[in-house]
Amino acid sequence: MGLFDRYEGLLEAYRDVRTTGYDPFQIRMERVLSPTEAIINGRKTLLVGTNNYFGLTFDPSCMEAAIEAIRAEGTGTTGSRIANGSYTEHVALEQEIAEFYGKKHCMVFTTGYQANLGLISTLAGEGDQLLIDADSHASIYDACKMTQAEVVRFKHNDPSSLEARLRRLGDRPGNRVVVLEGIYSMLGDSAPLREFIDVCKKYGAYVIVDEAHSLGALGDNGRGLCESAGVLDDCHFIVGTFSKTLGAIGGYCVSNDPDFDILRVTVRSYMFTASLPPSIVASVRQALKVVKAKPELRTQLWSNVATLYEGLAAKGFKLGPEHGPVVGVHLPDRMIAIGFWRAMLDAGIYVNVAVPPATPNGVSLLRCSVCAVHTKEQLEHMVEVMTGIARQFGVLEDRTLRVVGGAH
Repeated sequence: MGLFDRYEGLLEAYRDVRTTGYDPFQIRMERVLSPTEAIINGRKTLLVGTNNYFGLTFDPSCMEAAIEAIRAEGTGTTGSRIANGSYTEHVALEQEIAEFYGKKHCMVFTTGYQANLGLISTLAGEGDQLLIDADSHASIYDACKMTQAEVVRFKHNDPSSLEARLRRLGDRPGNRVVVLEGIYSMLGDSAPLREFIDVCKKYGAYVIVDEAHSLGALGDNGRGLCESAGVLDDCHFIVGTFSKTLGAIGGYCVSNDPDFDILRVTVRSYMFTASLPPSIVASVRQALKVVKAKPELRTQLWSNVATLYEGLAAKGFKLGPEHGPVVGVHLPDRMIAIGFWRAMLDAGIYVNVAVPPATPNGVSLLRCSVCAVHTKEQLEHMVEVMTGIARQFGVLEDRTLRVVGGAH
C-alpha cells in the first residue's frame, strides 16, 4: 500500500485541475500592486479571491504602524508567550479586542486556524458532546479529530436539526458545546443565529461562534453576526481572525467566562507556538482602529457586494443563497469549473476554484470575495467577462434568473 493511496479521490481531482496547465493552488503573484490588483503570469490581474474585505493590507496607517514596530522591537518574538513572555502590545491588543466586543477577556493566537483548533478541542473534552454544522470549516473539523468528546453533526444552518440531536442526547452527562459560523466561507451564507441561540438556551448548550468572514462586514459596529443578530451576550465564546477584514494574520477568542484565563495553560495551539511578531500586532491594532473609525468601508463593501451579486444574478448565474462578501458561483461540474477558472485568469481576473471533495454537497464553485476598495467599474467588467466565458462553456443557455434561495 502506498503512502498516498488513501487520497486517491483527491489525487484524481488534483490531476483534473492541473490539466488546465495552471495549478490554482500554487498560483504565484509576481507582485501585489494593491488590495485589488497583482501581476500574475506577467500581466495585471484583478483580484477577486483574496478575502481582503476592507482592503486594509495597503492602508498607509497600518503599514506605517508595522514598520515602526519592527524598528522598535525587531522582526519576531522567537517563541511562545508561555516561554518567552508577552510583549506590551500583545496585552494591549487583547484588551482592545475585548473592549471592541464588550467582553471581559481575550486571547490572541498566531492564526485563526489555531484559535479554532485549540479552543474547541480544549473546551469539549472526554464525556462531553461537541455539535457542529455539517458545512463547518476545516479548522473545526480538525479540532474534532483532537478532542475526546463525542462529535455530532447537524444539518447545515438548520436549528431544528440541532434541536433534534440535542433532544436525542437526553439526560446524558457532559457538556454540550455547539460550534457555528457567522458567514460560511464557500457559499457565503450566514447562520440563523438567533434561532440557534434559542435552541442552545433551551438545552443548556454552550455556544462558540466563528466570525472569521463576518468581522467588519456584519453588525452596526462591525462585530459580526453576533452583533447583527442581537445575541452578543448569548455567545459564550467568539472566535475570529486577523487575516481577512483586518488585513494581517492571527486569531483571537473573546468571552465573559470568569475562568477564561485557564485557557492560557491548557490550549496547546497557544502554548506551543511562537507568538505574533510586533509588526503584525501593531498593524492589527491600527486596523481595528480603522474599522471603528470608518463605517463607510462597510457601507462601500455592501454596495460592491450588490454590484457583483446582482450583476451576476441578472445574467442568469446560479449563486449562493445570500448577498454577502463571499459570492459562490455554481457550475455544473468539476471540469467546467476548472476550465472556467483558467479562462478567467487568462482574461485577467483571479478568483478561487473550489471542487469536490472540498466543497459542501459536492458542488463545483467559483468562489469570489468582494473588497470595499473594488471600483464599480472593476466589478461590472468582471460580470461581463464571466458572462462571455459562461456562454462559451454553455453554462448560460438563457438569461433566466436562477438564484438559490432569497436575498439577505
